[in-house]
Amino acid sequence: MQQRQGEAPESSPFLLMDSDCSIVKKKKLVILGLGNVITRDEGFGVHFLRWFLERYRLPADVEAVDGGTLGYVLLDLFDRAERMIVIDTIKLDDPPGSVYRFTRDEISRYLPPPTTAHEVSFSDVLCKAEMLGDLPEIVFLCIVPGEWREMGLEMTDEMTRRLPVVEQLLLRELEAMEINAEPTGDA
Repeated sequence: MQQRQGEAPESSPFLLMDSDCSIVKKKKLVILGLGNVITRDEGFGVHFLRWFLERYRLPADVEAVDGGTLGYVLLDLFDRAERMIVIDTIKLDDPPGSVYRFTRDEISRYLPPPTTAHEVSFSDVLCKAEMLGDLPEIVFLCIVPGEWREMGLEMTDEMTRRLPVVEQLLLRELEAMEINAEPTGDA
C-alpha cells in the first residue's frame, strides 16, 4: 500500500504529532547526555553536552538532550530519533578517564540487568524502547568515572581534561553521518 503525504509509515504503531496534530518528522539524530550532576564524575554526559553546546551549533535535524537521570521519561526520545548518540559513564575496572565507543549490541554485556519500576536505569529504558519497537541505531560514547560515590557538582580534573577527547569522538561520529557541527567562537 502506498503512503500518502502527511501519513505515518504503516510499520509505525504510533504517530508522533505536534500540538496542531500534524505528523512530526523524526529527527535525524538525538544526542543524549546522561548522568547525575550532583555525584561529581557520574554526571559527565550532562556536563559534556553543556560544554559541547557552548562550542558548537547543531543543524535543525539534530536534537541535543540533557537526559540527566530521567528514566522512563526518556522513552519519548526513542520515538523521535532515527539515530542516537548517548554520552554517559560506564563503571568498569579501568582507570578513570578511559573512553569507549560501543554499539547497542556491544554495550549490552556491560549493562546491568533490568530492575524494578522503582529503580530505573538506562538499560531499563533501552529494554522498554526495544519492546515498543522504537529503538533507533545507537552509539554510546562512555567514560569511566573517578569520583561518583560522593556528592559534589564539579567533575574531577581528570574528567575535565577528557572533555576534548570525547569531543573528537563525537565530531567523528557526526562526520560519519554527514552532520556538520558548526564551531562557535569558543571551539
